[in-house]
Amino acid sequence: MTKPVQTAVVGVTGYAGAELARLLLRHPRLKGVPPVFAGRIDEKDAARGGVPLAEIHPELGSSNGAGQVKLQPFAWELLAARGVEVLFLATPHEQSREWAPEALKRGMRVIDLSGAWRLAEPPNRAIYGFADEGTELARTTQAEAVYGMPELHRGKIAGARLVANPGCYATSIILAVKPLVAAGLVDVEHGIICDSKSGVSGAGKAPTAKTHFMYAADNLSAYGVFHHRHTGEMLEQIGVHSGELVFTPHLLPIPRGILSTIYVRFREPQTRERMVAIYREFFIASPMVRIYDKVLPQIQYSLRTGYADIGIQVSADGRRAVIVSCLDNLLKGASSQAVQNLNVMQGWCEQEGLE
Repeated sequence: MTKPVQTAVVGVTGYAGAELARLLLRHPRLKGVPPVFAGRIDEKDAARGGVPLAEIHPELGSSNGAGQVKLQPFAWELLAARGVEVLFLATPHEQSREWAPEALKRGMRVIDLSGAWRLAEPPNRAIYGFADEGTELARTTQAEAVYGMPELHRGKIAGARLVANPGCYATSIILAVKPLVAAGLVDVEHGIICDSKSGVSGAGKAPTAKTHFMYAADNLSAYGVFHHRHTGEMLEQIGVHSGELVFTPHLLPIPRGILSTIYVRFREPQTRERMVAIYREFFIASPMVRIYDKVLPQIQYSLRTGYADIGIQVSADGRRAVIVSCLDNLLKGASSQAVQNLNVMQGWCEQEGLE
């Protein structure tokens, strides 16, 4: 049995951070070595040695002694003293731009859940308006980053020092579209239409006017049309141009979950049976992707799991298809995918601690 790796999480107070803490505290490979939880806390809490994790997330009170684990004031000296080897950043992208390079310099491997390092192409990164864009440090750090989707980049993730965890919408669409585009079957010039709907937790924990109960309840609204930050991920990872894909996200009046409905046109007539076979072959070594054959996926099937669920229907003439892709935005769309990346980086079974 190898020595458990020491992990740390910065940004545990958010929704995805809570799920990440739950998964890491219960991970069989990390038994007896709980993560170091660090972040900003006030002086009063710092004086008592930190904030018990169970006070921040009461639902974690029974998770392998989480009641004794505390959120401590962030300091690089703390991480060094605890021997942290893998650092999870569940922080805003501005913070990750600053801290990821510093962690790498200190010999840590980083799994970043923000959008700080996901995008290889400057035009796609422009939507973030990174203050350090174009600097030598940003260029060298970006060059080292690996897009953290094991289903596409398992080999590179295994040896990576910096893994950029994908966005939730991007995960649901890339996994659904990439196999067909890679097989050369999709008429990309005709356009790929991606219609996605997500629960309110996808907007994060900080309340806004549009995530307020009075706005979101009994409502369905589109937002970020033609300029959502996840679009660049889809273009780069699927391998299409901006004129070949349209992505429209919507806010659902539910806490969590994503359902993406994707419309494609084929170059030549296809059968549903062949499409299902292509998906199964593409994901044959991917335990966290489920291909639905008899029915189409629904949010409730993937809710609170680490799976991405994909189903397809083909038109009678075989020229068009509707693909439905579902996942939990806080798990496969964020924290469980981060743990999946940890498993790959450590050479463990990819699904360990996730099923």
